[in-house]
Amino acid sequence: MGGCWQAAGLPVTFIGRPSFASDIGGYGLTLSDYSGWEASISPVNVDYRCGPEGLAGADIIALCVKSGATADAAKQIAQHGREGSIVLSLQNGISNVDVLEHELGSRFRVVRGMVPYNVAYLGEGRFHKGVAGEIYSEDAAEMRELAKGIGPSPGALKLSSDMLSLAWGKLLINLNNAVSALSGRTLLEELRERDYRRVFAASMSEGLRLLEKARIKPAKVGAVGPRLLPWVIGAPDWLFNNVFLKKWKIDAKARSSMSDDLASGRRTEIDYINGELVRLADRLGASAPVNRKIVQLIRKAESGAPPLPPAQLRREILGR
Repeated sequence: MGGCWQAAGLPVTFIGRPSFASDIGGYGLTLSDYSGWEASISPVNVDYRCGPEGLAGADIIALCVKSGATADAAKQIAQHGREGSIVLSLQNGISNVDVLEHELGSRFRVVRGMVPYNVAYLGEGRFHKGVAGEIYSEDAAEMRELAKGIGPSPGALKLSSDMLSLAWGKLLINLNNAVSALSGRTLLEELRERDYRRVFAASMSEGLRLLEKARIKPAKVGAVGPRLLPWVIGAPDWLFNNVFLKKWKIDAKARSSMSDDLASGRRTEIDYINGELVRLADRLGASAPVNRKIVQLIRKAESGAPPLPPAQLRREILGR
């Protein structure tokens, strides 16, 4: 995302992991997407740092860390960021904005955002956007200026006056992250198997029931609304693979971020996706057996449990 913004002409400072610093320092940034678009930025033109000192010059701080690191990131922003700057949360889940506002108080303005697509790291500084979609942000004057500066690039920014509903809509789609991670397959390979999709559809249907009980209305994210999506996802293979999947722009390189976490031995964001629905169920005095079981299986996968074949995952979670 930052690379796309820099390719569009905006000044960007990157702050991230030393492993990326080494790769980008040697190869620069190569950006691509499913449509064939590509851009390259040479190493000498990439301002990539591994410490938070670069926050001091930022007007907008786009926060993309995993949800479990939000509080620590907020403390670094509070220490090094310029008071009055905007912190744009482009993270999965619902509760990150609450954490940021609690940690940052009134010194910074926290803005909710959303990234609806997948990006895969292919090595040697190459980042590939494998799924269609545009970044969303809460509508604000500064965000309108940012959107104008980015323009119609693969990193384009859309604005919304109801970001919380969009965040819940995105969370329902993100429920597939865990299914994909448990499958050990690419997104395309996983979605072509109906047993995997049946688990995804069941977790989404359970989430919709909980949201209705909580009087939360999730927004439409993508081409299909949340009420219809479980039916589409659970459709027979001949219908889903030949009709629905062909309409979605997912290429063979796309993987879920949770799959990447498991492959790298990192703790996943399961507590902030499926776990968000489990906590909602607990607050409502309701049950969430599907999402609770998925959380348990991801915990086992974090400890080294192998991927599960389609029928086995279906039986583990749905009991049939």
